[in-house]
Amino acid sequence: MRKDELINDEYYHVFNRSIAKFKIFNSEFDYHRFLELIKYYQYERPTLRYSYFNRLSANLKQNYLSSMYENSKIVDIVSYCLMPTHFHLLLKQNIDDGIVDYLRLIENSYSKYFNLVHKRKGPLWESRFKNVHIETDEQILHLTRYIHLNPTSAGFCNKPEEWGWSSYSEYTNITNEYKICSYKNILDIKPKEYQKFVNDRKKYQQELSKIKSHLIDNYSG
Repeated sequence: MRKDELINDEYYHVFNRSIAKFKIFNSEFDYHRFLELIKYYQYERPTLRYSYFNRLSANLKQNYLSSMYENSKIVDIVSYCLMPTHFHLLLKQNIDDGIVDYLRLIENSYSKYFNLVHKRKGPLWESRFKNVHIETDEQILHLTRYIHLNPTSAGFCNKPEEWGWSSYSEYTNITNEYKICSYKNILDIKPKEYQKFVNDRKKYQQELSKIKSHLIDNYSG
């Protein structure tokens, strides 16, 4: 059981990392797979496991998705970022146990896929996911910036828009094929203003990340 019960209509920073800093995203296909999972499982009562859904023809996939989109969402995705060894999600819980069920489906599905493709056995995640309750709109705004700056803080790219595995491009109107985030009802900020808001903090967060990596064991951003 989780120590604190997650509350409906509240927002949470949810994150988890691989066991022993194992690299869990090794190719574009791996990243795409995980993004498809976070999009697919946000809807209530999926009748097909993603692995089975993924084997359907294009027409059957579209028919199934059309019917599933009529269901309510168990969570809203506000922002996300995938990193080689971990992920960050900012979620709103819509139904009882929504976030717990959502993460269980995503992590189990990706673990089975990853172990099959990479011919390995055993757990993929270090532990159950961690969550932090986010209480104000201002905290939500600042957390999206922190999440979107993870790749630059870790030195994987110079600009957040160069990292293809975060929701930053949705916030700045750069082309993004997934379009899965729901944030416009809580964050009233224009794309260019948001871009400046994020980049003004880039150097500070890079330096802070370096300090934390020296002070905190197994720090991964």
